[in-house]
Amino acid sequence: MRYGLDRRSAMMMAPMGMMGLSLMAGAAQAATSPDSSAIPQDPVARARMRARIIGSTAGERVFMFYRLNIYGYDGGQLVPFFTMNHLSVNQWQQIAPDRFVTKTYECGVYCKFDTDEVLEEWENPFTKEKRKVWQFLGGPFDVTIGPDGIVTKNAELSPKPLRMEAVGSSVIVPTAASMARPSPIDPQKYPKLYAGPTSYWESQATYAAPRSQAFDESVTCADAFCHFQNMGSWHPWLGMGQRPGGTYGNSHGAKLRSLDGIPLAARKGLEKHTPEIFDTASWTKQRMDILEYLAVAQP
Repeated sequence: MRYGLDRRSAMMMAPMGMMGLSLMAGAAQAATSPDSSAIPQDPVARARMRARIIGSTAGERVFMFYRLNIYGYDGGQLVPFFTMNHLSVNQWQQIAPDRFVTKTYECGVYCKFDTDEVLEEWENPFTKEKRKVWQFLGGPFDVTIGPDGIVTKNAELSPKPLRMEAVGSSVIVPTAASMARPSPIDPQKYPKLYAGPTSYWESQATYAAPRSQAFDESVTCADAFCHFQNMGSWHPWLGMGQRPGGTYGNSHGAKLRSLDGIPLAARKGLEKHTPEIFDTASWTKQRMDILEYLAVAQP
């Protein structure tokens, strides 16, 4: 990467006066040079920009860390459940002049809401039942960014690009994905785990990179703030049965230059409970979260 998170961190620690001057300078530049900030109309150039912001246009590993706050929703107010510390490892490469692909591995560790205190047992606030926590592992799956959009392989979701635009000092890249499929759970065998005949999942993600990096063709991997929110059927390990509703998740995170960028307390939990994410060279088996849970779940 030409620019790193260290630079961003340094700017965040700068005196407010410097920050104010920087913001004013960025706004003035945007106002005086609108042509230079236009999103490329050429599909190939647009694909390169999207790949640069979401991942990389070169052969390099990109890490993404999120705090995902998860709530339960049954028709009333959102009820805090827990926070997931989520990490993905993405090996990017350019496979054609206009195509960029990543192999992605991801994990998540459930913690007490808004903390890094790892949960091994959780009390369901709706049912008052104590449940053993099922930590998350998923992948690998492939994602290809090209002129025709985003294509996934071995992934549960296929994100569709939404309008990419330059706003202020940032370039914003949103996507949306939706899934509905027959539930893999036998309601007779697992009545407490079965949430209904259809499993659904909705997910919207947004990436925001500095304008100076997003438009710079010499930058392979732009720094980016990352956000996603999702809504889906009850995960079977929650033991919610066919109670109306589902979970809602809201996250915030960033691309990282290395695993050293993970907050220390979060990294300790990941290393203990999902060590596979730190050794993807040995991760050869396809991991499917719900199917693996059902293989060991008790009726």
